[in-house]
Amino acid sequence: MNTFHLEVVAPDCTPFCGEAERLLVKTTEGYIEILSNHTDYLATVDTGKAKITVNGKARVASVSGCFLSVKNNNVKLVVNTFEFADEIDLNRALKAKENAERMIKEASDKESMAKAQSKLMRAMARISAAKYK
Repeated sequence: MNTFHLEVVAPDCTPFCGEAERLLVKTTEGYIEILSNHTDYLATVDTGKAKITVNGKARVASVSGCFLSVKNNNVKLVVNTFEFADEIDLNRALKAKENAERMIKEASDKESMAKAQSKLMRAMARISAAKYK
């Protein structure tokens, strides 16, 4: 199968760098799948799941946004957070979800509510991705 060069960059690491067959990632416009020789593309990445396929095997990850760039068969996924499903501590993610839900109930202003909702979205993405261990 045809491949493209994919580099995933997070603030504290580069969780993936190599040849990939597919990348499925959630953008602010919805999910997009990148294949070899995809047209040049730039998008804002949303919180959700990503799936990277290498040698016919797919790995799912939890991702929170930044951007996706596709140019000349080189793909760069720059993210705030990235965790492969097998690295996610499900109990910790469930506890983070409970804490975020409590924060939403206790939020007294728009800023507190926005932070709590963001934390809830990240926790839900981690829980969802963890199912693919």
